[in-house]
Amino acid sequence: MADLSWQEAFDVVKPHVVKIVTPQGSGTGFLIAHAKSKNLCGVATAAHVVSHAHYWEELFRIEHYQSKQSLIVRPAERAILIDEEKDTAAIVFNKGNIPFSDTVLNLIPKGKFVRVGVELGWLGFPVIAPSDLCFFTGRTSCWASAHRSYLIDGVAINGVSGGPTFVVEKAGVLVIGVVSAYIPSQTMAGTLPGLCVVRDVSQFQNLIPTFENLDEAKEGEVPSSQGPPQTTQEPEKDQQTPNKTL
Repeated sequence: MADLSWQEAFDVVKPHVVKIVTPQGSGTGFLIAHAKSKNLCGVATAAHVVSHAHYWEELFRIEHYQSKQSLIVRPAERAILIDEEKDTAAIVFNKGNIPFSDTVLNLIPKGKFVRVGVELGWLGFPVIAPSDLCFFTGRTSCWASAHRSYLIDGVAINGVSGGPTFVVEKAGVLVIGVVSAYIPSQTMAGTLPGLCVVRDVSQFQNLIPTFENLDEAKEGEVPSSQGPPQTTQEPEKDQQTPNKTL
């Protein structure tokens, strides 16, 4: 059995993707889990997409791309679990009228990572085409284990932050990370192409399904009075050779 094509992989991932619109801008997210409560679900994104709205207790809108259904999520109706160091976040909320699939995408197993040179794909809503779900691809340049992140020879644009990053294999699609940033090369001659930064999914593994209800999920929130998370920084390349690959 051959691996999926990128066109087929796009169709597999698309039903799980959402656009997250805040008073400050927009980003991308994707369904990662259904909780024990039938209507409660979790969406993964980059922390900087929702950190300002979380800090100021602002509402934001989640738009399901495939169905075109959307939902305004108020502070009392959600739990935002932020990992500032990784620039990842999980939004736990009642899905309401959003017709998410009963299944979720598979995440890379704990302790595993993708080797250098592997081709990856990612999806998101770039500001130059904010209503269109766009596909990007590139190859892993390195795995920076100290920062739990990948540097990828590919492009990310504002609005794509929080999008799912994945590989294709015989078993289907495997999500390995969340788009965090694009670091261009700044030279005397101007701005040159750089690298895309993708954070790993370790925050999300076994996180959401343990919750019985929204109140329980809220117990895991970092109180907004502690201040907004810092924006992600460019990770330094780790020189140590990791011992587990996928």
